[in-house]
Amino acid sequence: MDFGRVITAMVTPFDEQLQVNWDQVEPLINYLIEEQQSDSLVICGTTGEAPTLTDDEKLKLIELSVRYTRGRCKIIAGTGSNDTAHTVHFSQKVEKLGVDGLLIVAPYYNRPSQEGLFQHFKAVAESVQTAVILYNVPGRTGVNLDAETTVRLSQISNIVATKDCANTDQLTRIVAEAAPGFLVYSGDDSSALPALAVGCQGIISVASHVIGKEMQSMIKYYLEGNVQQAAELHRKLHPVFTGIFRVPSPAPIKHALALKGIQTGGVRLPLVRVSEQEGQFIQSLFV
Repeated sequence: MDFGRVITAMVTPFDEQLQVNWDQVEPLINYLIEEQQSDSLVICGTTGEAPTLTDDEKLKLIELSVRYTRGRCKIIAGTGSNDTAHTVHFSQKVEKLGVDGLLIVAPYYNRPSQEGLFQHFKAVAESVQTAVILYNVPGRTGVNLDAETTVRLSQISNIVATKDCANTDQLTRIVAEAAPGFLVYSGDDSSALPALAVGCQGIISVASHVIGKEMQSMIKYYLEGNVQQAAELHRKLHPVFTGIFRVPSPAPIKHALALKGIQTGGVRLPLVRVSEQEGQFIQSLFV
């Protein structure tokens, strides 16, 4: 399964009442594919505010996304939770919608052991036929999916990739030891180029909402051997990579989209919109 090099973890568009703005889903998808050159989209991930979406909202978002992409890019649905039974049940429902992959986050808050993590992902993968992508984000979940556990999971036939937000040491070990064909994606925008250097496939990105074309160029330069050009572009983009996480995501990237005329609304509590000062800072990144 080839998900490409730049995968955008798509925001969920809301209206003024913070209800899903269904009329904006298709324009947003078209923009991400046509203007920002996303190879794949993650729907209902962390950036899509999955924790505050109902299961019914998620199912409709995913179904519409599959329909609106019309095969132009891959659709990966975020179906993970910290309850294995619910993750299995929901993943089976989503699989029927025709997605290309399922992104399963490491269980958060309950902080399982490495064996618990292994058994969780194994149970989910064995319950579906669809490709499964692991998602390791210790800063949000409170637990690290260790390289050794990821390597074990890579032996399961339909666990095909990981999105890992750990350091490059961990990424390097996974790339070196995982099953043949297992894909490793960085989940940290500022690590996109360093991750390529240790053998990762690409990036599952937030910044690609607004600088996706530039990120594709950076990766293309690197893969063609133009390392200096890639590094120069990385340094140019780095303030955006880091600046859009200065306050809790996805409020900054939604503000950045609004600056480009793409209206995706606010964020649901407990997140809040960026302040005026924060908004000015985000605007300064694109001057």
